[in-house]
Amino acid sequence: MSRVLIELSDVKKVFRTEEVETHALSDISFTINANDYVSISGPSGCGKSTLLSLIGLLDTVTEGQYKLAGHDVSAISKAERSRIRNKEIGFIFQSFNLISDLTVEENVDLPLSYRDSLSKSQRIQMVDEALKKVSMDHRKKHYPSQLSGGQQQRVAIARAIAGKPSLILADEPTGNLDSKNAEAVMALLDDLHRSGSTICIVTHDPRSASRAQRNIDIHDGVIIADTAQVNPHATSTSEKTEWASRIEETTEKA
Repeated sequence: MSRVLIELSDVKKVFRTEEVETHALSDISFTINANDYVSISGPSGCGKSTLLSLIGLLDTVTEGQYKLAGHDVSAISKAERSRIRNKEIGFIFQSFNLISDLTVEENVDLPLSYRDSLSKSQRIQMVDEALKKVSMDHRKKHYPSQLSGGQQQRVAIARAIAGKPSLILADEPTGNLDSKNAEAVMALLDDLHRSGSTICIVTHDPRSASRAQRNIDIHDGVIIADTAQVNPHATSTSEKTEWASRIEETTEKA
């Protein structure tokens, strides 16, 4: 039986100013199991990046409940959110978000440096392992400006996985890449999923969305479809059958 990693129940997110109240998300409910590969798609401004921010504990829900690995994280403190993010969640961003005056290995090490439980030697080993996984260990002394866009994104992925997080969140990870580098990054995410990672990717690109086992489609802050799909690159035949049996037919909300 798969373990539920993410559980959202009737989640709403409202942004308020003195003059305007914007309902970014309304009545969002779904679960994601450990080792799932889920894409969240929809047009610009539909709320998909807001949803990823909530899942990644970069923001808090306005209403509803969010459980991460069985623990209610809906209203925990900012410090506790930061602690959980650093240990359990790896982020991959469209713009890479590498620090220009740090080397590749220093960029990957940065999130690990905030973990008091890790020694310097442990961090060096974790950085080296992560860079090898993305085939960037030969560039660890380089700076971001010395790398191509595809190489920078691979370093960003190494940074995301170095701490062995429970969950990898990717926000438009191929948005700034050409088709060849985009395919390489998506193939790397496929490999991470096959090795046991739980992945949730936000994208407006149908080709990227099709790599996941399941697609959640959002329009105007509401889930309009939650669909099982087959990624021939990511799963075996038996896994595809098991996944399909757990997801009901496409559901739509008014």
